[in-house]
Amino acid sequence: MVPRFPARRCNRPSALECTQMTSRERIETVIAGGTPDRTPVLGGWIAVPAYIQELAGVSEAVYWDDPQAASIRAYHKLGTDGLLDLFVPLRNDGYRCVDADSFRQESSRLPLEAALAEIDAMPSPEQVEAGFRFDEEYASFRDELVRAQAAAGDMVWMPAQWGAGAGASWYQSLGYENYFCVIGLYEQRARKLMELGGVWGRCRSRLIARAVREGIYPGAVLLGEDICTQKGPMISPAFLERYYAPELRRGLEPLFEAGCRPVWHSDGDVRPLLDMLLDCGVQGFQGFQPECGLTVEAMARRRTRDGKPLLIYGPLSVTTELPVLSPGEVRERVYRAIDVCRGNADLMLFVANTINPDVPLDNVRAMYEAVHNP
Repeated sequence: MVPRFPARRCNRPSALECTQMTSRERIETVIAGGTPDRTPVLGGWIAVPAYIQELAGVSEAVYWDDPQAASIRAYHKLGTDGLLDLFVPLRNDGYRCVDADSFRQESSRLPLEAALAEIDAMPSPEQVEAGFRFDEEYASFRDELVRAQAAAGDMVWMPAQWGAGAGASWYQSLGYENYFCVIGLYEQRARKLMELGGVWGRCRSRLIARAVREGIYPGAVLLGEDICTQKGPMISPAFLERYYAPELRRGLEPLFEAGCRPVWHSDGDVRPLLDMLLDCGVQGFQGFQPECGLTVEAMARRRTRDGKPLLIYGPLSVTTELPVLSPGEVRERVYRAIDVCRGNADLMLFVANTINPDVPLDNVRAMYEAVHNP
């Protein structure tokens, strides 16, 4: 039997009703703006095989025989409520999930003239939408969700859906130099890229929306993309307001209609884009880099375009907190985040980005233990 999310969610359960919640009930209560028995904690972004092996109590050989099964065992032992992914390194001699071969990085690999020709040869947004085989795509999407949820057991499988809503990160296929040359010099082609990213993102949102209605995906989804550095947006906010925001607004509509809350992945300094994202309908944020001025204290004060509290996945930093603090200090940061969000924002504890070898395993344990032993 496939575990399903309730069609109708409670709003503000009493203290008695909040005792001994399952992970599924805990997560759905927070998504609905209610008060859970404790703060839910998410997992899936530990990118160090040795940590997974130690947490799961398995050998290196057993891990590489089935990394997903070992990871699920490790997160279960940590007391994880929901899984956003299961990161497995590309090779067994490191920890990176992407590398130099994951996408084009240099314009020399694809001359600008070839990149322009590639864009010109792309189908129109109308052709993409007309050719989208929803039923076929949904069957595959649903089967994967059901299979992964069965493997996750009592933890909620709620994988990030990158590209849902709208996509602007064409640098992954065109290369950085080509991409920014197109954005700055070829307005009509840049507009075509934004429109194509929008129609693909909307199609993806339709899949998620149906899964939410059928109760096999929770009422919140992590999406978004890396369009900021530590110094701000890589593209001017004016360009994004003109060409990207309308696509994102349309692309999120299927999620709203299904009662699903979009949560934006916020790498770098996204502050110049916050108003735009909220106006498009983003209802929460994941990440937070304090060194960029993005803190849980600041975000907890923000509101959705409907005036409601934000849904936060975070806010433990993998740059300025988890690698350098003591386990006791990590626990204090967790307590602080819970206190800041209480009555101000809906919180699911998580990390800003992947947990790499510079984060001591004891600090990972301390983060989870703080939730279970406040």
